[in-house]
Amino acid sequence: MEKFVSIERVGQTFDTKKGKFVALRDIDLTIAQGEFIALIGHSGCGKSTLLNLIAGLTKPTTGVLLCDGREIGGPGPERAVVFQNHSLLPWLTCFENIYLAVERVFASKEGKPELKVRTQAAIELVGLAHAAHKYPHEISGGMKQRVGIARALSMEPKVLLMDEPFGALDALTRAKLQDELMKICDATKATVVMVTHDVDEAVLLSDRIVMMTNGPAATIGEIVQVDLPRPRRRLTLAHDPAYIGYRAAVLEFLYEKQAHIEKEAA
Repeated sequence: MEKFVSIERVGQTFDTKKGKFVALRDIDLTIAQGEFIALIGHSGCGKSTLLNLIAGLTKPTTGVLLCDGREIGGPGPERAVVFQNHSLLPWLTCFENIYLAVERVFASKEGKPELKVRTQAAIELVGLAHAAHKYPHEISGGMKQRVGIARALSMEPKVLLMDEPFGALDALTRAKLQDELMKICDATKATVVMVTHDVDEAVLLSDRIVMMTNGPAATIGEIVQVDLPRPRRRLTLAHDPAYIGYRAAVLEFLYEKQAHIEKEAA
């Protein structure tokens, strides 16, 4: 696969009341088109900071980030973000929430009929055509998050960025949405970068797991290549030796290698 996102010698420092805080240092990472990357690490390791840098929501103190050969200088429709909080507008229906994003990106070159077709296609992609005209308060948390994903995908982004999108959901809803996300990614061939705290989620969904060292001054500690065939089925993988091995490698990094560092720093 061709290199699509490039993060080169990136560092991020914030000014605080106590002085300079180094959140990230020496981040080097390339992401191929169509690849699914999971960012994992303990709280405070800079996962969301790195995601925000790729989104263009913040600018790096040092280094450069590129997407499709162009420097990332700010937010853009080619990079859509799904947060843990779905951020739906409560006075708009599910359809209208998605239409708003479609209109913003495509209104300059398409008419209302085409925009509505795009919106309908996005809501059908996440299996919510039956709830298109319901308001956010009329649907479940899992359905709201699916609307958020549909809204992001409706913009036809080159990169889908997800910041713990299922973190606030119960276990069964989370598992269902993970399965839905795998189907969507298989159908759209999307390039995805997702922040997660969930080891099983990372192994199930990703092609590579990028494991961050503890902050401050966090960096990439190790990368695990997940060579599991797709489509993936969680019940089949539960007893797969390779799946168990990848899971063990991530757990060892998080709870032995990084736990040891934390203990020394205490």
